[in-house]
Amino acid sequence: MHRGHMAQYRIIKIQGRAKRAVFETIHGTIQTPVFMNVGTVGAIKGAVSTEDLRQIGTQVELSNTYHLHVRPGDRIVKQLGGLHRFMDWDRPILTDSGGFQVFSLAGLRKIREEGVKFQSHIDGHTIFMGPEESMQIQSNLGSTIAMAFDECPSSTAEREYVAKSVERTTRWLIRCRDEMARLNSLEDTLNRQQLLFGINQGAIYEDIRISHAQQISEMDLDGYAIGGLAVGETHAQMYHILDETVPHLPQNKPTYLMGVGTPANILEAVDRGVDFFDCVYPSRNGRHGHVYTNRGKMNMLNARYETDEAPIEEGCGCPACRHYSRAYIRHLLKAKEMLGMRLCVLHNLYYYNHLMEEIRTAIEEDCFPSYKKVRLEGFQEGMIHSRYAD
Repeated sequence: MHRGHMAQYRIIKIQGRAKRAVFETIHGTIQTPVFMNVGTVGAIKGAVSTEDLRQIGTQVELSNTYHLHVRPGDRIVKQLGGLHRFMDWDRPILTDSGGFQVFSLAGLRKIREEGVKFQSHIDGHTIFMGPEESMQIQSNLGSTIAMAFDECPSSTAEREYVAKSVERTTRWLIRCRDEMARLNSLEDTLNRQQLLFGINQGAIYEDIRISHAQQISEMDLDGYAIGGLAVGETHAQMYHILDETVPHLPQNKPTYLMGVGTPANILEAVDRGVDFFDCVYPSRNGRHGHVYTNRGKMNMLNARYETDEAPIEEGCGCPACRHYSRAYIRHLLKAKEMLGMRLCVLHNLYYYNHLMEEIRTAIEEDCFPSYKKVRLEGFQEGMIHSRYAD
């Protein structure tokens, strides 16, 4: 097996189920728990550069296979030296397989055993994507970690549908693994040490989740993700699925909860053994003037910040808080100046990256439960406070 010699996942400390680990990759070391900053088309939305990402402590950037395949085209990215070179980023990149987009954006799609036929959201031309195509695109992009191509059934789908869908996802995973092994053996492959993470599915049926986790664990992949959560089920249901499923995934491999979530979700999931996260919340909310703090979320457009000279959060080391007042940022947002959006996104990403740093320290120092409690209480208090203030 060509794989595994570059990726080394080493657990430094375990507290309860929470894991503090180090993951060595060809593009550098990832300290976990980690939050991956989402740059769907090869850029963080909100005019944030890779230089900014380095400054705010980003470890991993996440881009999307489907979006980059449609535009500018993965062959063009390969021709230009791969995604790292294209976007000037020298740290790890994870590419999402496109499975989720195919199933959410596609509307008109036809799922067959080979893969899925659907229309491009840009110009309507027909695209076919299956496990092999997804691996080929991700290989052209040259990302550090490639995600398996899976079907993401709705969390409310009928049990019978979910069971069949998960069986197909397993068959697709075997094809992904074989295709990646083939690609990584070719001379002209950009990153011959590309890693593969498999994805656990099963909606909210814990027995389907568990048996799927057991099946894919036997494949000894580089890491394992839990997909199909945070798509409509309640937080309680999500935590329950994590409680049931994570123990059946290998503890000695990275565990990635896809598309999750709020700072509170992250604290709860870390407590349940998850150590990789990604979510569009910090950048999406930032673009709308909603910022994260240790006392919950603030809406910077609120009139009460009109003459407020304090930074978004006292003591925050982000580029926005180091230099600008709430009043100024509110003014920029009101005036529809791009800088306002950019500063809020930078603050939010810094907040998330910094939260993960604190989580890592708390696990190392054996005080994660009390750290989690303090943080969650702060969010609660802040919510109550802002309700009364409005």
